[in-house]
Amino acid sequence: MRWTLSPQPDAVLVEQLSKELNVDPILASLLVGRGIDAFAKAKSFFRPSLEELHDPFLMKGMNEAVHRIQKAVGNNETIMVYGDYDVDGTTAVALMSSFLSSFYDKVTTYIPDRYKEGYGISYAGIDYAHDNDISLIIALDCGIKAIDKVKYAKEKGIDFIICDHHRPGKFVPDAVAVLDPKQHDCSYPYDELCGCAVGFKLCQALVQHNDWEFEILIPYLDLVATAIAADIVPITGENRILCYHGLNVINTSPRAGFKSIIEQVKKNTLDITDVVFIIAPRINAAGRMKHGLYAVDLLVEQDLDQARLKAKEIDRYNQDRRELDQLITEEALQQIHDNKEEKLFTSVVFKEDWHKGVIGIVASRLTETHYRPTLVFTKNGDKLAASARSVSGYDVYNALEQCSEFIEQFGGHKYAAGLTMQPEQFLNFKKRFEEVVCATIDKKLLTKELKIDALLPLERITGKLYRILKQMAPFGPRNMRPVFLSRAVYDSGYAKRVGENGKHLKLAIKPHINSSLQIPAIGFNLGNCISIIQNNKPFDVVYVLEENSWQGVTSLQLRIKDLKPH
Repeated sequence: MRWTLSPQPDAVLVEQLSKELNVDPILASLLVGRGIDAFAKAKSFFRPSLEELHDPFLMKGMNEAVHRIQKAVGNNETIMVYGDYDVDGTTAVALMSSFLSSFYDKVTTYIPDRYKEGYGISYAGIDYAHDNDISLIIALDCGIKAIDKVKYAKEKGIDFIICDHHRPGKFVPDAVAVLDPKQHDCSYPYDELCGCAVGFKLCQALVQHNDWEFEILIPYLDLVATAIAADIVPITGENRILCYHGLNVINTSPRAGFKSIIEQVKKNTLDITDVVFIIAPRINAAGRMKHGLYAVDLLVEQDLDQARLKAKEIDRYNQDRRELDQLITEEALQQIHDNKEEKLFTSVVFKEDWHKGVIGIVASRLTETHYRPTLVFTKNGDKLAASARSVSGYDVYNALEQCSEFIEQFGGHKYAAGLTMQPEQFLNFKKRFEEVVCATIDKKLLTKELKIDALLPLERITGKLYRILKQMAPFGPRNMRPVFLSRAVYDSGYAKRVGENGKHLKLAIKPHINSSLQIPAIGFNLGNCISIIQNNKPFDVVYVLEENSWQGVTSLQLRIKDLKPH
């Protein structure tokens, strides 16, 4: 693992902000490094206000979208809310359908079957709409590349409003309205919204258009926060505001579906990490193992007893998913080993009976072990389907574009994508993908990078410092939990290996060999590093600060990410 200390910001700005905010220069340095270099910006950052959300009508297509929905309501048309089967898609469908249903009773939902229809808008979904006299489809978290599908719908007299956040192709569908802040001619001030958040902006526009109180939207923010967390979009700007207030809804007045999940894990307060690792996998498991509509049903359920039954069922899907992704990951790692591909620039694996619902998770697991741009393929009908994941700093979407002659369909982001292809193209694609990555990747990106925000002498760690650090949450891309480096520190002599087979390291760290200050620390999966710190040898340690509660006592501890001899 390579350690990279972030460039330290302008010292004059840091000193000025430190005085303005009356905080430790270390904190001021962290803030300036995140673009927060003045009192007003710091106020917005620490106290995100819903009043700072942008006017939704700044988004290209918003007027047309609102007008078409109002027309549908006036004409008593049935509106179908259509979304992808992942967390972003199912939360978006739950949000849009329940919001529309709060004032209009002809609303239905549709989630494509992951295995029969695949990702995005499907012909089967359009046929379903046509067979049921549905004349307006609102597509969420998908549709930006569905040019042929939207044309097909138009021929059947069905209009589309598309709410997406994926990168558009050269052309966009001929829909009534296309809401996607990533369109090159869209001047919306923030283009990092997830699909659910784009849907929320459409709801906000309807509220403004009808002169309703904004407060009616607040209960839906728990869905938006969950989508933001799960979709790994930057937690900056508008996303930070939505996520901050959405977490507050989850922790103070969660909807029945969330409440029933939280009861299962017996946690009092959830942070963004809990949303990512507790709520999101369960919502995802429905679409992966069964059908995405199970997740939507849970999210819109208002009866707590019914929600508990549905949450229990979804928890069972999640257990099945965990067992399956562990098994497939082991098989994929073995395949890389058997094919002697550990030293390639990419990891591309395939087995036709791998479960399509978990190949994205398996791709993420492989990048943790073999730090390479990765694709996991399986058979889906008469085609191959794959999930792609990348390493930090490398755009896998661009790499796939350079292999497009072998791909039938693909879409996604810089770090994650999905694709389909004909089976006979697999070996050609695999060879080409390796060549593209080899030619375009900076070789240092193939070694996992540990980004460090600041040097922090242990003596500077105080309760006040930690309390302010906590207020920098919610953490996520472009606002990660601060990572610190302390140099030439010592073990206080109590270090031991703990956990199964001693794979973790528990110790107390002191700044100098004769210091009486000792700070507890835990290093998960670092048990093998015990020899580095024994016998009074100085070492450098990279960590995040956190609270540890044990037997009713809460104290500060360091969660070690890596350590090396000084």
